[in-house]
Amino acid sequence: MSARFLASVVTFLVLDCAVAVALPRCAGPVKLANAHLARVDEKTGVLNLTGGHRVHLEGVRLPAGAADRAPVEYARAALNAIAKISRSDALTLTTTRPELDRYRRLRAQAFAGEHWLQADLLERGLARVSLAPDRTECASELLAIEARARQTRKGIWASPDYAVRSPLDIGRHVGTFQIVEGTVLSATNKNGRVFLNFGDNWRKDFTVTVDPDDMANFRRSGVDPKSYSGQTIRVRGWVQSHYGPEIEVPTPQSIEVIK
Repeated sequence: MSARFLASVVTFLVLDCAVAVALPRCAGPVKLANAHLARVDEKTGVLNLTGGHRVHLEGVRLPAGAADRAPVEYARAALNAIAKISRSDALTLTTTRPELDRYRRLRAQAFAGEHWLQADLLERGLARVSLAPDRTECASELLAIEARARQTRKGIWASPDYAVRSPLDIGRHVGTFQIVEGTVLSATNKNGRVFLNFGDNWRKDFTVTVDPDDMANFRRSGVDPKSYSGQTIRVRGWVQSHYGPEIEVPTPQSIEVIK
């Protein structure tokens, strides 16, 4: 782990265990301690615990094989890594509100001994950061770990199927989760919706949009989406088709400004 990450950790005493577990400050309070894995769901990567709890790994998206239009080998490697790490020690689960998703699964950061499961997957290039608008904890830490794996071409980052896309070719990837990097040529606000334009023709060029309902997330972070105009950014999300390829971004944590 980086010096920045190590400097940000704080030690919590997990009462159900005989040892103290170092947890990052950003991860939230402990919800479950001394938990044990029963199995990993092969389709979703959800952790099924022996006590009946189901755990969604918050903040990351696992490789999805055909859904990513990519080889299934990365998805298998990610599931194997989750099972191996989770069985290496008792699990500690931390969470913040809202704690459950619509399927009643615990949305958690997962730790096994000295391993932070999300961080380990990102370090190995077996996951991408994917942030929900209502749960952006540890965003900067997770993005930094992903960036290191991408720079060293680990795991999925060695495959062109997971390359960071250009605004010029993103139209070929509609219907998939992608990371796109480019320069915002202009930014406009129309009826409360912000449009970040990456080309001169809004009817066909790539656009990033912010829905009026999501503007509160940007205000809370002190970010005006129109300030991205003229900047080079890296944005992640689902590519849709609406007058050209588009990614709707619900939170500023899904946008990285490239210095």
